[in-house]
Amino acid sequence: MQLNFSQQMKMSQQMKLAPRMIQSMEILQLPIMALKERIEEELRENEMLVDQLADLDAPEIQAQIDRAHEEASEKPIESRELVCDGKDSEADFERLLEMSEDWPNDDYISQRKSSNRMDDEGDQYSDMMSNMVTRPESLQDHLLEQFRFAESCPDVKAFGEYLIQNLDANGRLPTSLQEMVQVYGERISLDDAQVALSLIQKLEPLGVGARDLKECLLLQITDNTPYREILITLISSHLEDLAQNRLPLIERKTGYDIEDIKDAYEVLRGLDPTPGRGFEQISAPNVVPDLYVEPNEKGEWTVRLEDEYTPRLHISKQYREMLQKGGADPKTREYIKRKIESAKWLMESIEQRYSTLRRVAQAIVDKQTEFLENGPEYIQPLKMQQIAEVVGVHVTTVSRAVDDKWIQTPRGIYPLKRFFGGGTKTDDGEDVAWDIIRIKLKKIVEEEDKDEPLSDDALVEKLAAEGYTLARRTVTKYRKALNIPSSRQRRQY
Repeated sequence: MQLNFSQQMKMSQQMKLAPRMIQSMEILQLPIMALKERIEEELRENEMLVDQLADLDAPEIQAQIDRAHEEASEKPIESRELVCDGKDSEADFERLLEMSEDWPNDDYISQRKSSNRMDDEGDQYSDMMSNMVTRPESLQDHLLEQFRFAESCPDVKAFGEYLIQNLDANGRLPTSLQEMVQVYGERISLDDAQVALSLIQKLEPLGVGARDLKECLLLQITDNTPYREILITLISSHLEDLAQNRLPLIERKTGYDIEDIKDAYEVLRGLDPTPGRGFEQISAPNVVPDLYVEPNEKGEWTVRLEDEYTPRLHISKQYREMLQKGGADPKTREYIKRKIESAKWLMESIEQRYSTLRRVAQAIVDKQTEFLENGPEYIQPLKMQQIAEVVGVHVTTVSRAVDDKWIQTPRGIYPLKRFFGGGTKTDDGEDVAWDIIRIKLKKIVEEEDKDEPLSDDALVEKLAAEGYTLARRTVTKYRKALNIPSSRQRRQY
């Protein structure tokens, strides 16, 4: 095999993302609280950045802010997205030496309006402490507190405490009692283990310590429970028939009157299949809107960005003067230049986020005015490509802008992605969103005769009568998505 060496010249075109464009895309995608954390991290790592605006002349700075917003609205959003290579040009680097011509006398400030900044750190700390959630009592704590009053020998009590510690979140024993005995560190007989489990199953809430659903439900039936005998029969042998609403079949097999079965079923629905879940701490997500939509003086819907939580940044006057006066050594000057450039990139990225997010949100609001004025049933079909064309950006920019962002509207708080969705056409050729179809379907089911519930084919006909022509499989898919049971399961006997 012979190896040859040769030289070739090749011409090609390439596109590379500049580091500042990558940072700009990352900042755009961050929701408001994540942006706050990012800025605080940059403040800790970059001593050139300062969060301070109190010492500036307010009227002058406000005028500068207003001018900056007007200029930002006119600039194309993606004007700095692409560069021909990955290197910083020498001209850009040396531009820092002439910063005094570009920056205000009092420092370079991130030009964002702020609303109602809370300056009192003490008040912030007090608010934080008052909103801290106390640790709730766990299921194990609740059961152990009761179990310590149980009368039994020390070995049984020790094994009982071991069983309680191994209950799952539903309050059930995840494995068989024999397996628990085998993995238990001490010797204990199966009879004593059964005694310990029986003691646990008498604790509150009723149903804990069960090994399956049937045992959990049966443990909740007491001597005073209505329809006790019927309930035991239904739970032991007919749970599947109940789930499928086969009440006539249960009547034939058990001999119980169907009215008594229905009454017992109502009692059964009041039992808790997961008694341990009541002790699980479920924290609701704290949603902070990134945007607010409000009517202006002319009655037009306008978007306002929330920036109360984000610090306002400017570049340290001390380090800027150190660079301008030339008193620092070359290494220090190089370090200051690099840090200032990084700080400016961050502030420009935040400004670009402000402009992009506001313009995208305003375009969405302009398309969904009927939703804001009349409610969810008037939402319009909308695609991200439509918004991208209106704003003049790539569709991926719209996707990043709306990702994990929330907007406060007169109808409530919604994720921005809520306003996007496909649709279909009515028989009259009018565009209609899928959300409206789902609302119509739910309304038809709510108004149906429960003695003769509508099949999926009948639902198709009902929707067609209102001008919505859909395939049966589509109606079935939406019915299941709305957790609407089948016609047999909806039937009332």
